[in-house]
Amino acid sequence: MASEFKLIERFFTRPVPDTVLGVGDDAALLRVNDGMELAVSTDMLVSGTHFFPDTPSFFLGHKALAVNLSDMAAMGAQPRWATLALSLPAVDDDWLEKFSAGLFHLADEHQINLIGGDTTRGPLNLCITIMGEVPEGQALRRSGAQVGDDIWVSGVLGDAAIALAHMQGHINLPRQNFETCSLALHQPAPRVALGLALRGIANSAIDISDGLLADIGHILKSSGVGAEIAFSALPVSSVLQPFLDQPLGRRCVLAGGDDYELCFTAPAIFRSAVEKVAVTLGLRITCIGTITQGNRCEVHAKDGSTVDVGVSGYDHFR
Repeated sequence: MASEFKLIERFFTRPVPDTVLGVGDDAALLRVNDGMELAVSTDMLVSGTHFFPDTPSFFLGHKALAVNLSDMAAMGAQPRWATLALSLPAVDDDWLEKFSAGLFHLADEHQINLIGGDTTRGPLNLCITIMGEVPEGQALRRSGAQVGDDIWVSGVLGDAAIALAHMQGHINLPRQNFETCSLALHQPAPRVALGLALRGIANSAIDISDGLLADIGHILKSSGVGAEIAFSALPVSSVLQPFLDQPLGRRCVLAGGDDYELCFTAPAIFRSAVEKVAVTLGLRITCIGTITQGNRCEVHAKDGSTVDVGVSGYDHFR
């Protein structure tokens, strides 16, 4: 059986250009470019909590890094380095081969170096810390929303949540529809390029991981403002559209989580700039509402009534 160090050497050690020292010592050594601030974020994926134990390991490698990249996107930071802490019940070469393939496929796409981490025996647990750079004073934050700002979201909402609902037996989707939505759940596309493009445009930003209402709530609390959202404006796929008049469908789009899209606010004078970014990136970006005075987020149907789904999003301790 391979030792911990052989495992690291075989599956997770690669050359690390633009890094002073990577995997193989007590710590990595990094050189941050002049005029840059270091953005750091950590996310953990736990078997049975964040994913089913039988989820293919290629998907787990992709998603473990993708959720961290999404945090960099929300900050307008250029991701550069990552560390991986991996707890495994046993060494399975095939599982590790596919896990590392999923991880490095996405890392190569975003030119990220894996520079260290740790492995240990225990319940399956994946933890990545990611580091990136952002010019001094230009990071996107949750605390900058202003009254009158437009509220925007990228992509579509709810596909990952409805795929999960299918897997949990709450709904039965046709096979092709499930396969389409399961891509959003297993291989989310972090909006790094969008985050970089929003520097100087967005007043605030957050990635949607726990559900639209929960995450926009963080912006509202940090900024001391409220929001009004038009339910009919929320971008959804053709799979989810037929379910929007049902409680499950409304929960998926408003509180489902696992979207990993960006929600951001920007002054109304920048609408054309946002639309230009959407065209340049070939990405759907939709205005869904307005920042208001107060501290509440209200979602309105076309007839003016309030849409209430009872929960705002995922909470690990509720």
